[in-house]
Amino acid sequence: MTYASVIVDVPAKQTDRAFDYEIPEKWDGFIQPGMRVVVPFGPRQIQGFVIGLKETTSVKKTRPISSLIDISPILTTELLQLAEWLRDHTLCFTISAFQAMLPAALKAKYEKWILVKDRSKLPPHLELFFDSSNRARFEDFEGTGHYRLIKQLIDDEVLEVYYEVKDKLSKKTVKVIVLTASKEELKEAKNKVSTRAQSQHRLMDFFMETGQKKIEKKQLLEDLQIGTSAVGALVKLGILQEVDDERYRDPYANREFAKSEPLALTSQQQQAISPILSSIESGLHEGYVMFGVTGSGKTEVYMQAVDAVLKKGKEAIVLVPEISLTPQMVNRFKSRFGSDVAVMHSGLGMGEKYDEWRKIHRKEVKVVVGARSAIFAPFENVGIIIIDEEHETSYKQEDTPRYHARDIAMERGRFHQCPVVLGSATPTLETFARASKGVYQLLTMDKRMSDQGMPTVEIVDMREELREGNRSMFSRDLLEKLQIRLERGEQSVLFLNKRGYSSFVMCRDCGYVVECPHCDISLTYHRINNQLKCHYCGYEEQVHSTCPSCDSDHFRFFGTGTQKVEEELTKLLPSARVIRMDVDTTSRKGSHEKLLQQFGDRKADILLGTQMIAKGLDFPQVTLVGVLTADTMLNIPDFRSSEKTFQLLTQVSGRAGRHLLPGEVVIQTYSPEHYSVELASTHDYIGFYQKEMLLRKNHQYPPFYYLALVTVTHEELTKVVTVTERITSYLGGQLSREAVILGPVSSPIARIKDRYRYQCIIKYKREPNLHHALKSVVEKYQSQMDQEKLAIHIDLNPYMLM
Repeated sequence: MTYASVIVDVPAKQTDRAFDYEIPEKWDGFIQPGMRVVVPFGPRQIQGFVIGLKETTSVKKTRPISSLIDISPILTTELLQLAEWLRDHTLCFTISAFQAMLPAALKAKYEKWILVKDRSKLPPHLELFFDSSNRARFEDFEGTGHYRLIKQLIDDEVLEVYYEVKDKLSKKTVKVIVLTASKEELKEAKNKVSTRAQSQHRLMDFFMETGQKKIEKKQLLEDLQIGTSAVGALVKLGILQEVDDERYRDPYANREFAKSEPLALTSQQQQAISPILSSIESGLHEGYVMFGVTGSGKTEVYMQAVDAVLKKGKEAIVLVPEISLTPQMVNRFKSRFGSDVAVMHSGLGMGEKYDEWRKIHRKEVKVVVGARSAIFAPFENVGIIIIDEEHETSYKQEDTPRYHARDIAMERGRFHQCPVVLGSATPTLETFARASKGVYQLLTMDKRMSDQGMPTVEIVDMREELREGNRSMFSRDLLEKLQIRLERGEQSVLFLNKRGYSSFVMCRDCGYVVECPHCDISLTYHRINNQLKCHYCGYEEQVHSTCPSCDSDHFRFFGTGTQKVEEELTKLLPSARVIRMDVDTTSRKGSHEKLLQQFGDRKADILLGTQMIAKGLDFPQVTLVGVLTADTMLNIPDFRSSEKTFQLLTQVSGRAGRHLLPGEVVIQTYSPEHYSVELASTHDYIGFYQKEMLLRKNHQYPPFYYLALVTVTHEELTKVVTVTERITSYLGGQLSREAVILGPVSSPIARIKDRYRYQCIIKYKREPNLHHALKSVVEKYQSQMDQEKLAIHIDLNPYMLM
């Protein structure tokens, strides 16, 4: 007897281990680690992942595997090992690690059925619910008032509950007509079929004349102008066969990508690519930081490195931040590597993602370009991993498992003995500090490919503008420069650090601000449907005309949103054609790409947008970038706020003057003296790095210390406070004196979705006992988490302290 060790689909402490199941004889030698199976677990059937096979088991009574979901492993041996690493390093359950590695379509869906065991004992009024195979859906009894009776009948063994495990998604298929007869058989059949059956004769003529063996049914019927009965008649005669043919849902099916050739590299690009190529050649794992200014040609270096990997018969993973970067990046990679590229990002539908994943799984592609989750691509011979704009916070997963794509990349790089390249004009302090220490190798590219210098940057003090009577959101200087660009037929990009029409609505008489009833945060005004929305829980309400608190008419919108900027732009520059890009205008599938395409085709003069336009865009005619609210982030309670401000200003400035025309940048700010604004204006990353590192050292923050964040949430405030206090004092007793514990304290946003939030932060350098102590915390409160809706979230490398 052979046994399979299975991790079951129940994310809980008690089930976070392998369970042994018998492999029925019919599947002996067929089941392999990495396959999904359906197993009995207690009274129900659930999905499980096979992680190993064994000849013996210490379990006294084992049960057999019920059925197979996969016919080949969907997780490689490497990914099974990686899941263990992820479990230990992010303190998640093994099943959560497996789920993170797979597209949503492969997550199981459970259907609950009621089966009749003894029909003779079934009450007559329940007969109607059950079909001829003695089953009924559990949901069919909702609202009927029969639940108590059903439970009684289950206890009396008249009925039983059965769980059916299904994939969420089916493969896409099309009906295809296949010719099964030879030419002679066709001629013979043609003579036998009545001449009145004209459609059948046309069908046979078509196959005889074209010599085609296979054609889509829909196309065949349209081309020959015939009905389905003719096809059916020939299928009955055994001449044709109707089959389901599997097709990929290709998000780029209607797009033509003009083939591009490798460009000649500049001397700086050549210096940067040389060590990477020698790593690829010698098959050595090495971490590289490609520190290149915006426009220095990092993408070309990536592509030539990928080309070298493909020539060795290996595969490449290229990560880009979120959806915003993908259109142009996809374009470049598809033009260079054609159908060898699979694309994975959040803009694709569930079916498209599934099909792209299957192309990788079936080894039909060699390169994957995608957002964070593409790091788990099931390649088995990885030759290079590239993370573009590595400073982006979207590489950190904020839900369980709370991993950072960079850490997974390094782990996979070690396994495959291949180089990992982290590229950015503004690397995170942690990454640059590692490069300075020699943990990673630093590759510097400080010149633009076009030989144009970096754009000139002007800082405008908006306090001065106010003093001089300019109450507009545009400084006089920026407006004048926009006007000049319009006259010259050049393009401009305007960047605003938020979305919506106005930040919040406030009464000028009593100071009342409209807040979300479920979260401790003000509602944001969206003008399209005249609504106030919560960006945390999705709550919406209509705008009031008077103050709900004091009935005053002085109820005003405060702050600046993209819609408001667009409105003012059209008043001040009526001839300007403006494209607005924010969450509202890009929520529909494909809209992001469409808007960028329009701007690239010169159908607009000004591109106005939020964070999604700050990175990766490359348009030759853009010569002016205006930053309207440079300092929004500086006021957020986050030790990384200066770093994020510097990165964002540097990135957005980099959109100007990337080709032949020189670029200009105007940064509008209320804190022009802040070092992150000043240093971004001179593109001085090294100066910023030195200044910020000094502050981080003094305040004991990364990269000098590691952080762990423990957040406790519950519907009752007293419960949250009590539990967080107990956790903090327990950790204080478990950790060394060098560890600094801050808290317990209310989270910056103290309530989200009617749940109160408390937290404590641990700063440490070396704490060998930390993982064990945090695991013990979770174990101690496991029953309360299951029964009382208490939630404890642990993040060992938090990017958001909110």
